[in-house]
Amino acid sequence: MAGRRLTAALALSALALAACSDDDDDRRGGSGGARLCIPFAGAQTGQDGQAAPVAAPAGPSAAMDDCLHRWGYALARSEDPADQVAGAVVAACMPALSRWNQQALAPTAGPTGAAPPSSAQSLITGEETNAMSERYRYVEGRALFYVVQARAGNCPAPPMTNGLPDGISSAG
Repeated sequence: MAGRRLTAALALSALALAACSDDDDDRRGGSGGARLCIPFAGAQTGQDGQAAPVAAPAGPSAAMDDCLHRWGYALARSEDPADQVAGAVVAACMPALSRWNQQALAPTAGPTGAAPPSSAQSLITGEETNAMSERYRYVEGRALFYVVQARAGNCPAPPMTNGLPDGISSAG
């Protein structure tokens, strides 16, 4: 009887140890699984064997988000804290942010012929702000989101060519 209890205890211990893993992905809380992952623009996705292309980004704001998405997933495996990795993602996407901000500098007139104001009150904080500051805040938050999403979902990094995620030019 004691032998059976010992065998049962050893079996339970072995089962408990088998459930444990030293894999970094498990320690990072990868329990969300791949359902948290967002496919990259230009990728083929689909269900039931039906392949459907994901639309490529159109315009500077979409290109900015695509850059953050690709670099966020690419750098998420870093051992550094997520906020530091997100800072590196933002740095990698600065050319895309510059292109997006160039839109704000272009003189555009509204329906009345008047240019929009250069600053306004933030709807989030109530402080005086401008489009470029708000875009930078958005970019910082979005970069952090993509890094954490990639870690939580154990999302695969995009394919890389010459040290850059595919779909991103060296100009960002």
